[in-house]
This record gives sequence, structure tokens and C-alpha cells, in this order.
Amino acid sequence: MSLSKINRREAIKRVSAGTSAAALFPLQMSNEMESSRNKILKGNINHSVCDWCFPELSLEELCVVVKEIGLVGIDLIDPSGWATLKKHGLISTMCEGAEISLTEGFNDTQYHQKLIDSYLNHIDLVADAGFKNLICFSGNRRGMDDETGLKNSVKGLKKIMSRAEKRGVVIQMELFNSKVNHPDYMCDNSSWGIELCKRLDSPNFKLLYDIYHMQISEGDIIRTIRESHEYFGHYHTAGVPGRHEIDETQELFYPAIMKAIVDTGYTGYVAQEFIPTNDKPIDSLKRAISICDV
Repeated sequence: MSLSKINRREAIKRVSAGTSAAALFPLQMSNEMESSRNKILKGNINHSVCDWCFPELSLEELCVVVKEIGLVGIDLIDPSGWATLKKHGLISTMCEGAEISLTEGFNDTQYHQKLIDSYLNHIDLVADAGFKNLICFSGNRRGMDDETGLKNSVKGLKKIMSRAEKRGVVIQMELFNSKVNHPDYMCDNSSWGIELCKRLDSPNFKLLYDIYHMQISEGDIIRTIRESHEYFGHYHTAGVPGRHEIDETQELFYPAIMKAIVDTGYTGYVAQEFIPTNDKPIDSLKRAISICDV
């Protein structure tokens, strides 16, 4: 398990504490899979889900659910889980495992050699597995100004981009908000991330545009997607506020956001990354997919 997954899972410990998988999922899984067996998605969105949001399920169990609902894969899976995905005919829609942590990234030169060695290795692993996307992070500011962070990030990332281009792997830096969830994170706005994309000038470097995070950081989601979609290689969802269900309980209207994404000609993946509050989490996932399947 990578450090990023540990950090993500830490955020939902209180949600899952004291709740067993057996109590939440067994009969529910059977009934819901049966009801969704013949459901046909529209095909305009390639749907995925982040496994850390469903800690009560093993990866094997989540694969069964995902396959039955009609998703194409699961996000944020490191090499140890790829065989399980393939067993169920699924893909790792966003691979992880090359990073050091969410806070120690390419904006700081002291981490460059370790990151470069790890990413060169993981780029080959991702390509050999037949996958495409590999996540990365800017790291925290720690008093660093934006321009220094950009220059450092370009310097480090350029050492891996030729390998990524050669192997057909897309390196994707995730946009986080630094207001609520990730204090001091540098790549906390689309403008900084887009400038990094421009300076690297590689078709194999994109931004993971997390809609939840960017609503908190800057809002203006649909216009940003329409005007800057060429820099966005992947999307994450969640409700604002709270990172919970994407239904009418929160402030974003996801059908319009998904339509804006489709209208750009996007053919990548949209991964659900909300923390369910429903006592039937799979119902929440199924509804999220229905909302986003425009």
C-alpha cells in the first residue's frame, strides 16, 4: 500500500470505525448486483471509482461490484492490485505507487532523485501492464514561492517525461485544495497546474482535475473545463461540502458538469471519489454513476 493510499484512508477512519464489511455489504451486494445486471450505461463517460472510499470492501469484493455496475476500472491502485483487476476484466484507471507522499513531491529538489528513480521504474510497470495513467503530486510549499515550485517541478519531471512518452504513459498531477483538506499543497489551483503543463509541453503530462477540490479552491468549474480541458487528463468527483454523495444534498450540479466534460470530446475516465454516508454505500455509488452518466 502506497503512502498516498495511507493518507487517503486516514481521512475516512472515523467513517469506517467499528463497522464490519459483513454488516454492510453481503446481502446488499447480491441484491444490487442482480438488479443492475442488465443496466446499460450510455457510453459517453468511462466510469471508475476510487477504492479507498469503500474500505469495508476488499479489492476483490469491490471488483465484483464495479464489474456488475458497468464501470471500466478502479482508480488509485498500485502494482500489487493489478492482477486482481485483470482477473475481473477491469483496468487501473489511475495507477499509483511511484510517489513518496502527497506532501513530498516534484516542487522540492531534495526529493528529485528518489522520485525520478521510482517513476522511471513505475512507468515501465504501468506500460507493461497495459495501463496508461500514473499519478504524481507537487508536494507542499513549505515557504516556497510559485515560480520556484514551477521551475523545480519542470526540472524533476523532465527527467521522466521522455520515458513516459516512449512508453505511452501519461503522468498526471492531482489538483488539491489547500483550504480544507491539504494545507500548504502547492498545486492547489488550475492556473499553477496549467502553467506547469505549458512549460513541460508534453502530451504525456496532464492534470488530474478533481472537481471537489477545485470547487473549494476556485469554483467556476464548467467554464474552467470548457476553456482548459486540453490540460485535464482525468477527473474525480465528490460532493461539496463534506466530500460525500454527489446528489441533491450538496452544491454542485454534476449532470451539467459531466455534459461539459463530454462536450469537450473527452475520452478518458471519470472516477467517483466521494465518502459515502449512506448505510448502503453501493446504493450511493450506483446513484452517482447514474447522475454522471449523461
